[in-house]
Amino acid sequence: METPGYTTLTRQSGLMREMQVIANNIANVSTTGFRREGVVFSEYISRLKDEPSLSMAHGNARHIDLGQAGLTPTGGTYDLGLQGEGFFLIDTPDGERLTRAGAFTPSGEGTLVTPDGHALLDAGGAPVPVPPGARSVSIASDGTLSADGQPVAQIGLWQPVDPLSLQHQTGTLFSATELEPAETAIIRQGFLEDSNVQPISEIARMITVQRAYEAGQKFLDAEDQRQRAVIQTLGR
Repeated sequence: METPGYTTLTRQSGLMREMQVIANNIANVSTTGFRREGVVFSEYISRLKDEPSLSMAHGNARHIDLGQAGLTPTGGTYDLGLQGEGFFLIDTPDGERLTRAGAFTPSGEGTLVTPDGHALLDAGGAPVPVPPGARSVSIASDGTLSADGQPVAQIGLWQPVDPLSLQHQTGTLFSATELEPAETAIIRQGFLEDSNVQPISEIARMITVQRAYEAGQKFLDAEDQRQRAVIQTLGR
């Protein structure tokens, strides 16, 4: 295969990854706290001896959209929506993870956990306790949890020191190399944050990527036919 074919294949590979990311975004348009992702393309240029340089497309990097999504009122005591930059910190078997999905419930051990059973952590990195016999539980905008009017714990709100270190792990969970308190984030009790995916924009992008992929495929087919014609001509 000649250089144009290899260059086109690298672009096709990146477009395929982007299509997979878009499909995942659309599938999670109704997932609480989901963050939209995109693919970042870069150009790799290699100098060739006695020939023009070779340019390749590289579409491996993913960009996480941290834009604020809408808040839906639920009235749930342990449903917590976030406004502003920041994440809840969750203790999972794979280590501490960040999330914007704020649907929590009290566990049998008297701590707040996610639907998967992962403990929500406080500002000091310990599980957030909930007194079993509490008649009323309120959570202030700064994360202070009070039971029957008495402060019990403060829910930790965190953000990555370097936003580029944020990595999507699975579902609505993320990891980062270094964290710092998210001082401007606000908790809204009785609300859940929606997904920040805009379905119309994602579908429009999907059509654009599909057309670009089809154009690349037509080019590869044309190149294949051209080379076949040259071989047949020389064979005569």
